[in-house]
Amino acid sequence: MKNQPLILVVEDDRAIRSLITTTLDTQGYRYHAVETGAASILEAVSQRPDVMILDLGLPDMDGVDIIRKVREWSNLPIIVVSARSEDQDKIGALDAGADDYLTKPFSVEELLARLRVSLRRVNYERMHQPEEAIFRNGGLEIDYAAGCANVDGKTVHLTPIEYKLLCLLAKNVGKVLTHNFILREIWGSALETDTPSLRVFMATLRKKIERDPSQPKYIQTHIGVGYRMLRISEESPADETAQS
Repeated sequence: MKNQPLILVVEDDRAIRSLITTTLDTQGYRYHAVETGAASILEAVSQRPDVMILDLGLPDMDGVDIIRKVREWSNLPIIVVSARSEDQDKIGALDAGADDYLTKPFSVEELLARLRVSLRRVNYERMHQPEEAIFRNGGLEIDYAAGCANVDGKTVHLTPIEYKLLCLLAKNVGKVLTHNFILREIWGSALETDTPSLRVFMATLRKKIERDPSQPKYIQTHIGVGYRMLRISEESPADETAQS
C-alpha cells in the first residue's frame, strides 16, 4: 500500500466525502480526508499527496483561494469537484491553477478516469525530472536552449508569440489553460478584447505544427474556456483526437 498514490480529499459534505473515500479505498488508493481549507493546506504541505480532490464550497475559505495558495509553491494536480456549474466558476478555478473540473452530481467512474489522467501526468513528470532541455511529444520537438521547434524532423518557422504560446502549452501538457491565463502569461494582461487575437495566433500555430489543422492532434480547444496540449503516446501518436 505504501507504493500506492496518496490522494488528498477536501470535502465538507459527509455523504460525498464518504462516497469519494470509499471509491478510493476499493481501488486501492491511499487517502487523507479533511473538511476545511486550512486543513487541506496543512496536509498538502506535510503529506505531499500525489493528487488533491477539492470541493470549492468549504466552511472556512473558498476553494479557489486554496488553489492559488497551493500554486505558490507546488504543481500538485488539483481536481475540482463542485456543485458550481456555471462557466465562470469553472474558468475561475482553472485560471487559478486547477487541472480539472468535475461538476456534482458525478459518477465515480468519471472521477476515477480523471484521477488516472492526473496520476499519469504525475508519473510522467517524475520520470522526466529534472526538466529536459528538449521537449518531445509525438513528432513535435522543442529545443528550449536553441529557441526552435521541429515537427517530424523539419524545422517550423514560428513568430515570437507563436513560439511562446507553444512553449507555454508544452510546459503545461495535459492541462487546460484558460484564455485569461494564456493572455496574462504571453501579453501580460487578460482583456476580453485580446481574446480574438489569441484565437488568430492559435490558428496560425496549428497550421504550422498540425498535419491537418481541421483535425488537430496536439492542441485541443475547450470552447469558451481555453486550450490544452494533448500528450501523444509513443505507442499511438494519434491516440487522442482534438476537435477544433
